[in-house]
Amino acid sequence: MTPDDIRSAIADFPDPETGRPIGSTDQIKSISCDSGIQVQVGLTSHSAALKEEVVEQLASRIVSRFAGQSPAIEIVDHDRPPVRLGQIGLRVKSVIAVGSGKGGVGKSTVAASLAQCLQRFGSKVGLMDADVYGPSVPHLLGISGRPEVDENKRIIPIKKGPMPVMSMGFLVEPDQAVIWRGPMLHSSVTQFLRDTDWGLLDYLIIDMPPGTGDVALTLSQILPLSGAVIVCTPQEVALLDAVKAISMFGKVHIPILGMVENMSGFQCPDCNKHYDIFGKGGARDKAEELETPFLGAVPINIPLRIAGDQGKLAECLDDDAIRAPMDQVARAVVRTLAAKNAAAPATPQLPTL
Repeated sequence: MTPDDIRSAIADFPDPETGRPIGSTDQIKSISCDSGIQVQVGLTSHSAALKEEVVEQLASRIVSRFAGQSPAIEIVDHDRPPVRLGQIGLRVKSVIAVGSGKGGVGKSTVAASLAQCLQRFGSKVGLMDADVYGPSVPHLLGISGRPEVDENKRIIPIKKGPMPVMSMGFLVEPDQAVIWRGPMLHSSVTQFLRDTDWGLLDYLIIDMPPGTGDVALTLSQILPLSGAVIVCTPQEVALLDAVKAISMFGKVHIPILGMVENMSGFQCPDCNKHYDIFGKGGARDKAEELETPFLGAVPINIPLRIAGDQGKLAECLDDDAIRAPMDQVARAVVRTLAAKNAAAPATPQLPTL
């Protein structure tokens, strides 16, 4: 058994970000067989959520080839900056829209939590609140202020820790309504994407407005989205609207990454009894019917609701038990992207100057 034997066993393993074999992308950093099998593999921060799964899969490949071995797999950083994306030249690898067919299903909470979880795994994440008429992300995260403009006329986003956030909520007073027609809405969404200094991102999470309106059409015209996550609750009336949202994204050629069932049951803290307040498994069944990935179920959680009302959503996610369902959703989103990339590996792109 030599390092070349080990390399041949893992060289065709697909890089989760690009779908290309890690042997062809210089991601097998080192292999040693001197005192057991030791392999060092590079992953980009885009794939940080799948680090443990990649270790298990690589070890399984080696063990199946060389029985009786216990390989030690080490994951190290592999730097691969994002290229410019779309007409506006955004430097981001994956743009994910979080939408729903109706309001009141916890879409903004899921979008903000997804962004926070991806960041905690080690990815570089930005969060854009595209719900112009009812921006709630600033309140959920407890951030405020008026974005400034730098010398290059770029908007400097407000940050929650290292995460840049942009929302109409930073530009209007809390008690003021935004009354715009479609062209102004198109202009504001375009400006948020084009003129904001987002930096270099792995993911840009976009909290969509409820319903099937102009924003999805605007995004499809100016930016190639990686896909959409549909949030709904288990009851049939919410699922009917979720199906409409899926149809809308399909018509503007935005792929569906999967469905999230929010408010999926409630565990009483006093008697420990489980209650399916809005029904059970509706989103899972609908996802199966539509041949769409089911990304996970997020139960009703009183501390999370209180934290969102108090602007402490990010701090509440410090609790491992509260964060666990959203971690599952975040991993499922990245896993779906990885499967999509493995099925049709991304072709090398020339950078936009």
